[in-house]
Amino acid sequence: MTVTAQAPAAATSHRLAAPDTAPGLRWGVLGAGWIADVFARSTLGHTRSILQSVASRDSHRGNLYAKKYGVDTVRSGDGAYQRLVEDPEVDAIYIATPHALHRDHALLAIAAGKPVLVEKAFTRNASEAREVIDAARAAGVFVMEAMWTRFLPHMAEARRLVADGAIGRVVHVSADFGGSPEYDPQHRNFNPDLAGGALLDLGVYPVNMVHDFLGAPEAVRAIGALAPTGVDLRETVIMDYPTRRAQGTALSTFEVDTARLASISGTEGRIDFGREYYAPTTFTLTRAGRRQLDFTADVPLGWQYQVAEVARCVRAGATESAIMPHAATLEVMDVLDEARRQLGVTYPGEEAA
Repeated sequence: MTVTAQAPAAATSHRLAAPDTAPGLRWGVLGAGWIADVFARSTLGHTRSILQSVASRDSHRGNLYAKKYGVDTVRSGDGAYQRLVEDPEVDAIYIATPHALHRDHALLAIAAGKPVLVEKAFTRNASEAREVIDAARAAGVFVMEAMWTRFLPHMAEARRLVADGAIGRVVHVSADFGGSPEYDPQHRNFNPDLAGGALLDLGVYPVNMVHDFLGAPEAVRAIGALAPTGVDLRETVIMDYPTRRAQGTALSTFEVDTARLASISGTEGRIDFGREYYAPTTFTLTRAGRRQLDFTADVPLGWQYQVAEVARCVRAGATESAIMPHAATLEVMDVLDEARRQLGVTYPGEEAA
């Protein structure tokens, strides 16, 4: 890692231990899509952990994944996920299935007594998130949302600077994330049965960014538009903190590729993140109109930091992470729920929940 500071900035430290110093775990992976692919490359390339087993509805995809990453066991067919979580050779579970399945698969893992890392968005809604977290707490099992951004070096350093008063009182946090996938009503991005929509897929990042530096908002306002399938196509979510005299704006969309930038503005300065703030990137600290510090880090992939966090927490007997605690997951899910309510997006089965 390289940190470049321009005088008069003080020396900086990301205060994160290297991922390859964490204990190793034998992971079981539910789902074999592209997101599980990034997990595999990060885990195998930069931690002591291994991939022990994979389960997929598509046996061909599961076998390809296993061959590519040297996975010993492939589960497919009826009961595949159940058999994986009950495998005594598996230490922890990573859930990489669509949002609509996260609750059920997390509960399977918890019932089997396995620590579980659940891909973001954690569940379809806050009610399901509370059910999963309550089950984990009752069972004494570790569970964490895979919000990898919170564990990256640039985010750890930005939090330190803000906590140390480098930009004064935080007044505004802004972030955006937009992409332009081809419209396919059957694809998970647009399919309400799979909890599609830009908000849960992309918007969770900018909302999380605001929450990371301002916490749970006192009020939420959302404007946007829907896709023909009834899921959200685009939205701007305003997170208001009148007591703190602060505000956050989070934009997400499936219509266009946006700049994917984020900024934290305070009474005494500003932190501007490089493109794709949610991934390994740079930032600049500006005070009194002058650049004070540049942060750069040579970090490949980046998911290894959250994998290492799970291993350290499990080894320590913890049931949640201090960096991505249960409360943060629930508060972000509450924001997403309220934004969807205002936009008029409801997933099948939620009416009876």
